[in-house]
Amino acid sequence: MSNGTVTAPNHYADGRQESRVENYTKFWQKDVSKESEADNQARLDSYTDVINGYYDGATELYEYGWADSFHFSRFFKGEAFAASLARHEHYLASQMVLRPGMRVLDVGCGVGGPARAIARFSDAHVTGLNNNDFQLQRARKYTKQAGLAHQVDFVKGDFMKLSEQFGPNSFDAVYAIEATVHAPSFEGVYGEIMKVLKPGGVFGVYEWVMTDEWDPSIPSHKALAHGIELGNGIPEMRPISNAREALKKVGFTIEHEEDLADRPDEVRWYYPLEGDIWKAQTAWDYFTVWRMSWSGKLVSHTAIRVMEMVGMVPKGTYEVGESLKVAADALVRGGQTKLFTPMYLCVCRKPAN
Repeated sequence: MSNGTVTAPNHYADGRQESRVENYTKFWQKDVSKESEADNQARLDSYTDVINGYYDGATELYEYGWADSFHFSRFFKGEAFAASLARHEHYLASQMVLRPGMRVLDVGCGVGGPARAIARFSDAHVTGLNNNDFQLQRARKYTKQAGLAHQVDFVKGDFMKLSEQFGPNSFDAVYAIEATVHAPSFEGVYGEIMKVLKPGGVFGVYEWVMTDEWDPSIPSHKALAHGIELGNGIPEMRPISNAREALKKVGFTIEHEEDLADRPDEVRWYYPLEGDIWKAQTAWDYFTVWRMSWSGKLVSHTAIRVMEMVGMVPKGTYEVGESLKVAADALVRGGQTKLFTPMYLCVCRKPAN
């Protein structure tokens, strides 16, 4: 796990990376009323730059607040934050019935937290795919430190070109945890996953989608989706029906689907974003929750501004941090209104023939 500090790696001399971070927010009109179809199409056409610009600036901020597993999870009463994240990863592996000896692909692996956890849990061999050099560098470092380099490896690649990189029928199983929402289309990325799976292979996904209650013709609903897009580097938020139909269209058989955010949990998945320290489930988690409080945000964002001024982080990191505050507010509203879910679970099978 990350030590939770914001460090200053030496690769910030990479002008290309700094330019991506600095230009990240140009992909959005902050006022949703000024958004046009052309703005939306530009993000879809430039999805690689959108994703890389976001994660170049946001990765260390994520590690500061979310350790090395960049995803949400359900909580049991009294359950520690780290335990909840691990259980969420193990639940996916269990639903997919991952076993020793299987070759598994993690699409959009971040810095490798879920890949390491799932490899330990299932004893499968996991390959993490990521198109962001900064995250890959950290993923390999953390995996070596964990003593898992023999079981977990990482490759750079575009999840819209999986079949070109790996060839057909290469993996026994593929999973994606809150990653394929960044694709320009669900059908495109799911189709690539279908190609690299062996016949009879399994695909499991936790997808970010708007629920059936979401209506883009309602201005407040549209604004909510826009806040999630801007704050999380997502070219376009889509309804749950879009994901379901895309899976079917590319040929998957859906074996299990469920919106885990719709479970009647006493402790809601978005509680760490609310910044209410009295909701912290354990003493250690007070710090995690405090970081999202008004005082925690003030401290961290002031520090980021200073670090950017002295060159410790790329120019534009502060703006990306500001977009994360927009994201947090939008995600909490989306959870409270049940217009958004970060954990639409779908387990699918590629036909054996």
